[in-house]
Amino acid sequence: MRKWWPLVAVCAGTFMLLIDVTIVNVALPDIATSLGTSFDQLQWVVDIYALALAALVLGAGSLADLYGRRRLYLGGLALFALSSLACGLAPNAELLIVARAVQGIGAAAMFSTTIALLNAVYRGRDRGTAFGIWGAVVGAAAAAGPILGGLLTGVSWRWIFLVNLPVSLFAVLLTLKVVEESKQSGAPHPDVPGIATFTLGAGAVVYGLVEAAANGWSAVGSWGPIAAGVVVLVGWVLLELRRRAPMLDLRLFRTSRFTGIMLGSLLLNLAAFASSLYLSLWLQSILGLSPLQAGLVFIPLSLVSFVTAAVVGKTLTDRSPRVVLGVGLALVGAGSLLMARVDGGASWGILVPGLAVLGLGVGICNPVVTSAALSSVPRERSGMASGAVNTFRQLGFAVGVAVLGSVFAAGTTRALTDGGAPDPAATEAALSGGQAQAVIAQAPVEARGGLTQLLSAAYADGLRDVLLVSGAAGLVGAILVVLLVRGPVPQTDGPAEEQDGGGRHEAGGEHDGGRHEAPHTPDHLREGDAEPVR
Repeated sequence: MRKWWPLVAVCAGTFMLLIDVTIVNVALPDIATSLGTSFDQLQWVVDIYALALAALVLGAGSLADLYGRRRLYLGGLALFALSSLACGLAPNAELLIVARAVQGIGAAAMFSTTIALLNAVYRGRDRGTAFGIWGAVVGAAAAAGPILGGLLTGVSWRWIFLVNLPVSLFAVLLTLKVVEESKQSGAPHPDVPGIATFTLGAGAVVYGLVEAAANGWSAVGSWGPIAAGVVVLVGWVLLELRRRAPMLDLRLFRTSRFTGIMLGSLLLNLAAFASSLYLSLWLQSILGLSPLQAGLVFIPLSLVSFVTAAVVGKTLTDRSPRVVLGVGLALVGAGSLLMARVDGGASWGILVPGLAVLGLGVGICNPVVTSAALSSVPRERSGMASGAVNTFRQLGFAVGVAVLGSVFAAGTTRALTDGGAPDPAATEAALSGGQAQAVIAQAPVEARGGLTQLLSAAYADGLRDVLLVSGAAGLVGAILVVLLVRGPVPQTDGPAEEQDGGGRHEAGGEHDGGRHEAPHTPDHLREGDAEPVR
């Protein structure tokens, strides 16, 4: 049993960082009420974590290879614990958002080391067993997130963050005791300019999109940051093309196969998960469900995706990724379109069929998406490809939440205006901020019935638009994958640069209920073993 304690240490951190994505959505209405947040602040509470994770996971992998995987994992755990404490004690929305950003930095440090740590500790059959268990933990985190979030929010929303403290302490102590250090000999130094410019550019674009949802597209504060972010990202591309050891080798995008998989990864998370913020607010703020009841509504998504990946995952990895990812993304789109039947008189049950189909699509995609990326690049770039998948998926989620915010605000405002609301903009701001019940309570008693119907119909209109866009994104992703993921599998260009098997930047799990893909990437994980640093 002693040999499995390192796996327990790694799985504890993995479970915690992934559950912190799904656990937050259920708590958003309570956070809005407690801290008096605006709609854009609620978006940032969700978005900033994914954005930090997406921007830093590639660079964190370089740090781990250079200075030690265990060292970075422990540092990530400590930072995650401290920021979780700050989140739980945050007196206002601004400090909560800052603490969530720091949480994302700690999560990136942990996430970038998990596979490499397991790969350095285990060999042969034990390695396959370790990855299988670790993948099951990834799925369990997604399935347990909404339920645990509902349970803890029933006490106080602050406990969804404070619960991380004992888990972090356990993981730190166990890691110190049972996990040996490992490094990559001759590892390059992190691409600091590349990391900085990518983070700045992506952050500016997402900031502008969030501001557009709150203040409209005509405001300079909306389109200005987007334009500036695009300029910075262009500069990042030029910078990366000139660096000898870039955070992401952009020459990989010369092949349509790799490009298609990256675009499919981005649209997968946008289509499957970015709408969950608006669904959670609808379930609680409009339908009046408790946090636990709202969490249980999402069980079809988590359960079906987990079971699908576990049952058919191994079979699917042997099939053409063009077909598997195309079918999976099409199902993701179909699931969102099924949920788009929502209207002002609908109950939570209308979401169940769509969530189940969505889960089926996610479960089909998850076991394939990273292994497909690895098979589309030379072996010496496999670690970079694995990290790139995770970057694009988290970026898809962050951008999706922001873009759908504008879609939601436009649809809701239009419905409120058509319904004769006296101040549509102010009412929309309160509605999208989870304050529907407060708006109703402030109205005269005789007007509350009609106002309730108006708010329900307006929210449903905005939510329907969100789900239609999500569905379209899934279908577009399916088309792009079918069109682009073709051609021969690249061969290695020379001796592998990453001889340790852990490789650089191996972060690939996700918060969406699927098994991790690493067990199905033999070249990436079985070629060579890192020597522990004693």
